[in-house]
Amino acid sequence: MTSQIIYKGDLRTSATHIQSGTVIETDAPTDNQGKGERFSPTDMVAVALGTCMITTMGIKARTMDIQLDGTRVDITKVMVSDPRRIGKIVAHLYFPSGLNLDDKTKEILERTARTCPVERTLHPDVELDMQFNW
Repeated sequence: MTSQIIYKGDLRTSATHIQSGTVIETDAPTDNQGKGERFSPTDMVAVALGTCMITTMGIKARTMDIQLDGTRVDITKVMVSDPRRIGKIVAHLYFPSGLNLDDKTKEILERTARTCPVERTLHPDVELDMQFNW
């Protein structure tokens, strides 16, 4: 078992990661009857994409003896209706100044991010806008 999720009422959940005991709470968004006081389930999908991109890049960078510490991903999730779903995820990556990589290395790292497991899991109807700011 990976996690256990408990409905807490008032459109909130508490998800416990079994291996570590880490807890993540969610809340419905304000545009869907919630208070918007926590990540929403669809926020978590977008966050999963960003963290997957940067984690897989970190794994690849480690094998290439490159430090990506301080790299940032800004995520924007865009909802659409009929049916209500994530229509677009914008992921803009910003790398630390002083990170001098050649074009081939940048291409390898970008390809790694663009093919991370979460990206490969998303429905093809979800538009992805990925930008890499070196």
